[in-house]
Amino acid sequence: MVRRISLFMETIWIIGAGKFGLRAAKWLLNRDQSFDVTLVDQNLKSLYQAEKLGCRVKVDDGITFLYRNLTRATGPDWIVPAVPVHLAWEWCRMHLGKDRVTPRVLPQGIEDVLPNPMNGATGDAYVSHANFLCPPNCNEPDDKCTKTGKSRKPDMFRLLAEVDYRAIAPFVIQSVQLGPGVGGYRPAVLFDLADRISRHQGVFFTATACRCHGVVSGGQIR
Repeated sequence: MVRRISLFMETIWIIGAGKFGLRAAKWLLNRDQSFDVTLVDQNLKSLYQAEKLGCRVKVDDGITFLYRNLTRATGPDWIVPAVPVHLAWEWCRMHLGKDRVTPRVLPQGIEDVLPNPMNGATGDAYVSHANFLCPPNCNEPDDKCTKTGKSRKPDMFRLLAEVDYRAIAPFVIQSVQLGPGVGGYRPAVLFDLADRISRHQGVFFTATACRCHGVVSGGQIR
């Protein structure tokens, strides 16, 4: 059983003020106006909408903002990725040094051990237990799929952590559901991910996944 997260007086950074970022902000603030929600984006029009919701706003590239402002001692309670890139992976590359940690195309054949993989524009693989469009208000029930009513498949974040393909090490973090369609992680999870990658040598993949969906990025550390 996956525990639900209780939020009390939380500070939340939403990286990306597009459709999903604004929807996340709206849901969180509708739940509790005491939440301190900051949206980060370079799109002024989107940030104006965020301000009207009651959010703080920052005009900046999301990855750069996270790199400059997040430390082990300071940061929000939760980070909500809502940008069309693999935020955790890109932050790790910047944090550890892009000369040291470089992207690598996922090896041919790995798609055979990934659920319903779809190639992304930047070489990432998007995976899902669903071959249909999920409802935006899914609350990740423990036993059955919201859409089909069938028994839930194994948690995606656990499944990816157990992938064994050509000795490529998997480094996986869980996107925890904060609300229907709203997922995030603690800053400490990012630093732990970076620490684990930094101790590795050779090729690997990094993944961020919830119970049903995920994004997988290939990498190599020098």
